[in-house]
Parts: sequence; structure tokens; C-alpha cells
Amino acid sequence: MSIIILSFLTAFTLTYFAIPPIIRIAKQKHLFDVPGERSSHTVKTPALGGIGIFSGAIFSIVLWTPFEQFGNLQYILCGFIILFLIGVKDDLSPMSPRHKMIAQILTAAILVIKSDIHLSGFYGLFGLHDELHEVFYLFLSIFTILVIINAFNLIDGINGLAGSVGALISGVLGCWFFWAGKMELAIVAFTMVGSIIAFLKYNYTPAKIFMGDTGSLIIGMVCAVLMLEFMHMNYSMSDSDPRKFYDVPAVAVGIMIIPLFDTIRVFTTRIYRGHSPFKPDRRHIHHLLIDYGLTHMQATGALVAINILYILFVFSFHNVISLHLMMLLVIGSATGLTFLLHSKVVQKKNKLIALG
Repeated sequence: MSIIILSFLTAFTLTYFAIPPIIRIAKQKHLFDVPGERSSHTVKTPALGGIGIFSGAIFSIVLWTPFEQFGNLQYILCGFIILFLIGVKDDLSPMSPRHKMIAQILTAAILVIKSDIHLSGFYGLFGLHDELHEVFYLFLSIFTILVIINAFNLIDGINGLAGSVGALISGVLGCWFFWAGKMELAIVAFTMVGSIIAFLKYNYTPAKIFMGDTGSLIIGMVCAVLMLEFMHMNYSMSDSDPRKFYDVPAVAVGIMIIPLFDTIRVFTTRIYRGHSPFKPDRRHIHHLLIDYGLTHMQATGALVAINILYILFVFSFHNVISLHLMMLLVIGSATGLTFLLHSKVVQKKNKLIALG
């Protein structure tokens, strides 16, 4: 337990003291994120907070992880570095989505092929387990990692949201890995929690700095690694093991409901309207909450609270409700709540138009 606390405190401390100089240098060099028509902020703000998150996390992981127990750590660190370099480049001078995707695919391929972090089946979803060829699951694993990485990148639109959700998910999975005796993964999880919490001190309204692509890509990668390992370990456990979660695909979706559902929903609606799934718009759930009248902190608090409720639900009923029914309840309720919110926003806009 002490090494977990030390890894958390190390990451927190380094990030906490790294952020102010980053803010100062960004202001001196005029390295700002300038508000645009899609922006939810109105003030020019530095967007290099991911450098602080990266610094705190990678230093703490290298310092405290028992390498003899974590032979694949070098490949995770390779993924860290690739996404860090791409993220910093994009935060300083925006890159094309194609180039960023190539870097993400390379990162995902290293994680899946070299570090052996991958899905080994559908774990009962659609009635499938491991019937298909292992090459298919390698590609499915790469795709899953890409979805999770981009999910955090896409929800990073208001103060505190991506960081708060990332800390929540990493913390929940970190506690389970600690319980399951996977100390190396628990350390990775809690170093990320420590770095994010330190960053959030400067990111909550009024935000002094944003995490940028550097931060969101790194958080997404760590959550992807933790989630794939969580699913694989649970499926491999004996049914008599008290640490085992049944219906693990539904449990995974419940844990990651805010970033995962919002990304799938936005991509689906864009494709339905004949647009590219990567074409930016203001259809994210956090944009709907802002348009409804909530502040950044109110919207962030509401979404984090909802994510917690879903986690409590899947943790409470994973061994009571069947996999597909639980998946239906999770996805169905999220769809219903989002549809209700969208309807309220449309009604409010129509009312304003009628008054104006």
C-alpha cells in the first residue's frame, strides 16, 4: 500500500510544481489556445498542461514500478512518448487528423503486439467468447484502444471534464488492480490519478491552463491499457474468485460511460447526417449542458456524478443481471437521458428565438 501512496504523491507533487512554470513560459511565448466558434471558453488560455501530466506520471512510474514484475512496461512507456510528442506538436501547431491517427495506430500496435495487452475474445458479448481467429482480436484490440484514446480527446471541451473523468476511471481500476494483486498496474493507475488531480487545481474554473491533446491522449492511452487488462483478467478468473466481475463487457462500458457513449453517439449522428465522423461540431453532451445553461463546473460535476452512478450500478448488479440485459440498460438509459437533454436544449433555443 505504501508504494501506491508514494507513486501517487510523487506524480502529484511533480505535476503540481511543473504547471506554474509551464503557464508562465506559455504566456511569455504567447502559446495560447485561441477561442473559436466551437469553443466553450472565451479567454485565450495556454494548452500545454499535458506536459505537466506527462512529466509527473512518467517519472513516478519509472521511479516506483517494480520492473521485475512488469516486463512490458517499456512498451507502455514507448506509447507514452509517441503520444506526448504528437500531442505537444499538435498543441503548438495543429496537425492533420490523418497524421495524429497514424501515431495513435502505431502506439496501439506497439501495446497490442509487443506488450501483449489485448482482448482475447468478446467475453460473452453477442454470444461469442474466443471462437474467432486471434488475428481478428489483435485488430479489435487496436481499434478499441483507438476509440478510448479519442474518446478522452473528444470530451476535453470544458474545464475539468476530461481530467475528472480520467481520474475517476483510473482510480476505480487502480483500486481493483490493487485488490487483485497487480501492483504494477495499480501504480500506473494511481500515478495518473496523482498527476491529473494536481493538474485540475489549475484547470477548474477559472482555468489557468488546458491539458491539450498531450494530456487527453496520454490519459486515454492509460485508461485503454487499464481497461483491456481489467477485462482480460476478469474473464480469466475463476467464478469462485470474489474479485471477479461477471458481464465484464457491460461493466467496462459502465465504467467508461461518459467518454465512450459520447464518442459513439457523436460519431453515429455525424455519419447519419452524411458528415465525416471527425468533423468537429457542438453535439457533445458537455456542449448540450452548456447550451442548456450550466456553467463549466456544473456540467463537469453533473457528468462525473452520472459516471459514478453508472459505475455503482454495474458493480452492484454484474452478477444479478444478464450481460445483454445489462448492456441494454446501460446504453438504453444513456441514450434516453441524452435524448431528453437534447430535447430540452432545442426547446430552450426555440423559446429564445420566439422571444427575440
